[in-house]
Amino acid sequence: MPERGEGTAYDARVYPPVAVTVDLCVFTIRSGALHVLLVERGEDPFGGLWALPGGFVEPHEDAAQAAARELAEETGVDSGFHIEQLASYSTPDRDPRMRVVSIAHVAFAPDLPEPVAGSDAATARWWAVADLPLDGTETPALERLAFDHATILGDGVERVRAKLEYTTLATSFVASPFTLGELHRVYAAVWGTPPHRGTFIRKVLSTPGFVELADAPSGRASGVGRPPTAFYAAGPATHLHPALLRG
Repeated sequence: MPERGEGTAYDARVYPPVAVTVDLCVFTIRSGALHVLLVERGEDPFGGLWALPGGFVEPHEDAAQAAARELAEETGVDSGFHIEQLASYSTPDRDPRMRVVSIAHVAFAPDLPEPVAGSDAATARWWAVADLPLDGTETPALERLAFDHATILGDGVERVRAKLEYTTLATSFVASPFTLGELHRVYAAVWGTPPHRGTFIRKVLSTPGFVELADAPSGRASGVGRPPTAFYAAGPATHLHPALLRG
């Protein structure tokens, strides 16, 4: 029995052209709060509005390569990130120029520098997630984001929050070596409320491979008369069983 379409001519002209882009939810923690990188668009469509960084997938690239390139261009940093694919967004009218399918990614790292605006952006800056027009934000500093980026960003925030529940990726938000207090503040920043400190410390220290003891960095030794401060680095474990759930 012939396969569907066998024996029939394929005519590409029947289908309208479709472009593929990548959009990036790039997160870091600044001043104790979760921040995301946004760019102010310098060109239409949506000139003057803030948007997630990203761009078109070039003919020689796959989506992962395009995401890595855009990430390096926008942050000036080409390594040290955790990056993963979030979802695809394909609503027919999401881009007024043409049919555009976006493959969104989530990326995060500690201590990211001030961003560098790309060629099609007027400027770039870090925005506190709490100031953006996402569900539950009562008084956002921005009324809207370009395209469907508020939806993508909302999905990205939830992905990161969930990741901290069932994986050890919180260690990707803090530079090593770190204290348990610094790691606890990662959860507070990402979730918006801290986990119970005692429960958190027991969970971290009882999970094999979550963290490993590390040498104290220069200049961060305990003060005179105080017990020694323990410093840690990320261990080899990747998942938490059971999960460390939000309150």
